[in-house]
Amino acid sequence: MIPSSTYRIQFGPGMGFTQAKDSVAPYLQRLGVGALYASPLLQATPGSTHGYDVTDPTSVSAGLGGALARQLLQRRLAELGMGLVVDIVPNHVGIAVPQANPWWWDVLRYGRESVHAAKFDIDWSRGPLLVPVLGDDGLDDLRVEHGDLVYYEHMFPLAPGTEGGTPQEVHERQHYRLVHWRTANTDLNYRRFFDITTLAAVRVEDPDVFEATHREVLSWGVDGLRIDHPDGLSDPGGYLRRLRDAAPEAWIVVEKILGVGESLPVSWPVAGTTGYDGLREVCGLFIDPAGEPPNAGSLQYLENRCKVAAARTMLRAEVRRINALLPFDDEEAVIELLSMFPVYRSYLPEGREALEHAAAANPQAVEIAKLMLADPHGELATRVQQTSGMVMAKGVEDTAFYRYNRFVALNEVGGDPSRFGVSPAEFHAAMQAREAGSPTTMTALSTHDTKRSEDVRARLAALSEVDFETPFGRWTERKPLPERSLTRLAWQTLVGAFPISGDRLRDYLAKAAKEAKLVTSWVDANPEVDKAIEAWPEDVLGDATLMAEVAAFVARITPAGWSNSLGQKLVQLAGPGVPDVYQGTELWDFSLVDPDNRRPVDFELRKALLARIDDGWLPEIDATGAAKLLVTTRVLRLRRDRPELFTGYRPVPAQGPAAAHALAFARGENLVAVCTRLPIGLDAAGGWRDTVLPLPAGEWTDVITGRPVSSDAPLLSDLLSQYPVALAVRS
Repeated sequence: MIPSSTYRIQFGPGMGFTQAKDSVAPYLQRLGVGALYASPLLQATPGSTHGYDVTDPTSVSAGLGGALARQLLQRRLAELGMGLVVDIVPNHVGIAVPQANPWWWDVLRYGRESVHAAKFDIDWSRGPLLVPVLGDDGLDDLRVEHGDLVYYEHMFPLAPGTEGGTPQEVHERQHYRLVHWRTANTDLNYRRFFDITTLAAVRVEDPDVFEATHREVLSWGVDGLRIDHPDGLSDPGGYLRRLRDAAPEAWIVVEKILGVGESLPVSWPVAGTTGYDGLREVCGLFIDPAGEPPNAGSLQYLENRCKVAAARTMLRAEVRRINALLPFDDEEAVIELLSMFPVYRSYLPEGREALEHAAAANPQAVEIAKLMLADPHGELATRVQQTSGMVMAKGVEDTAFYRYNRFVALNEVGGDPSRFGVSPAEFHAAMQAREAGSPTTMTALSTHDTKRSEDVRARLAALSEVDFETPFGRWTERKPLPERSLTRLAWQTLVGAFPISGDRLRDYLAKAAKEAKLVTSWVDANPEVDKAIEAWPEDVLGDATLMAEVAAFVARITPAGWSNSLGQKLVQLAGPGVPDVYQGTELWDFSLVDPDNRRPVDFELRKALLARIDDGWLPEIDATGAAKLLVTTRVLRLRRDRPELFTGYRPVPAQGPAAAHALAFARGENLVAVCTRLPIGLDAAGGWRDTVLPLPAGEWTDVITGRPVSSDAPLLSDLLSQYPVALAVRS
């Protein structure tokens, strides 16, 4: 079943199956949601707050309530007329707590003779399995307790018959070797998820492994599946075809990050992506190209440098594994090839152009590409393609996008921060292509991975309409940070998420600085710099004079940010695709990157506000965010109750002096959505004046306000007098 819309719920210690069934599901039904879209629900590492570290794919999470509670939730959703979409993780399992993962524990105990050894991508030719957990004390603190090898909080099993002697002697008899944690980036013999050694990749391309990892979740009969990180798989297309055969009726979307202009491989039997491509287009629509800040240098050059650094350092183990497959020894050629991919990966034989582009500048890389093309399903081609996506993610998303901070509203995965905004013409072309090619893809504005929530980006978009450089320069002179680009990021973050607590801002900036890896990092911390960054938020927030100036600036752009937020929401919810609402974002939500964006959601508040709206309340656009809830529920209910309205797509151009400030489109013949662009510029030019929006003849009603639309060419000053958005339906 293709849902009319989805609502993402982050399950974890504060949200289990019973709470979702009793409290959340009825609210979602009233909101107008088509399906609850759940984060991973299988057994995960004890205490997991996200579920992506699955430790036992054969069982549902006991911490979330267990199998019966999951069944009762799904039954309740069906009674309410809603579906269930589940996030699944085919690429890896969690091994942070070895004893919690029965497959990994068995492999540690029995080595390559384990019945589960073939489930993991381990290079046994290089000796025992390397486990990078040791600190600088080496094996000094190793001990044997209750038949296990113990290192601080880490426990490891003993192979049969290996007891006796010192703990160090026992360790030497095992099928694994505990090594220093830094070894992971240079010398590892199991495949992992990116550079996270506590997530071990599984060989889901093996039919037996596919069956073992998918049997449980496929038995639930869910309506849809969200596939995490398909680019890590050896053969994403083959996996998706096997999944389609196993779940022929399911709506399937993939967490595939598309570059600008890139499309999914046509051979993948899926509805589309999880929506980052749509996020870029919608957000860009509300950015004024005339307000582009000074150029911060070539983003492409920076990205390439960061990708080279990622391949050379944190992913060197993967580079060496690829190099070992070559008939010549040239790790630098491997690094060059991986860092020059223009997209995350190719899918040979599809995507040959991307591979040839990556290889073009280096003669040895050309030879590697020839070997790959000669055997597109061989181990060399597979490992290069799996690793290129890792290099892109770690080099661009997790490094360059924390350094290139001239305008951070654009720094989302799948985006191009060097492209300042999206024109209406580009937006309409993208929507028409989506409606024609992937009308049931997911669309999103916020996710559990976005670096900034939709409302933070919407407020930051307003900076393109005002002078931010002058106050930024003044503030920076008073309160600089140890690194220039971090300073720029910090002030935009403070403005975009204001008001924000010192703790939240401190944690965010600490993470951002370590991801940027310019003056400190996760691997090589700089205590002096870290201390200065930690002190900055309270120093700034405690300066009453400075904060009065910041607050006044934020107050000036806040109405424009609200207008942009409502415009984004309407365009996403009414446009082509299946829209997802990330938990809590039906009200204003000024969250930053994970884990900030997994904070608990106040559903009781949302229920109370929705009840008032159902009683006829048309809220003001104010700090409560109730106006956003109004827009959200009106569109979601219409999509659910009258799906026939949401077909086709064509631009509806406004006419008049302020036409450039309106973005309107029709879905079919009887629905037109319109929103306001660049509201500060609109006000400065004198408002809508006599700008009109021509509509086909008939009786039209704005379903957001319930008011009739006055004529066949209504004045936008009338149509948008109460809210900066309208959704007109012809009776």
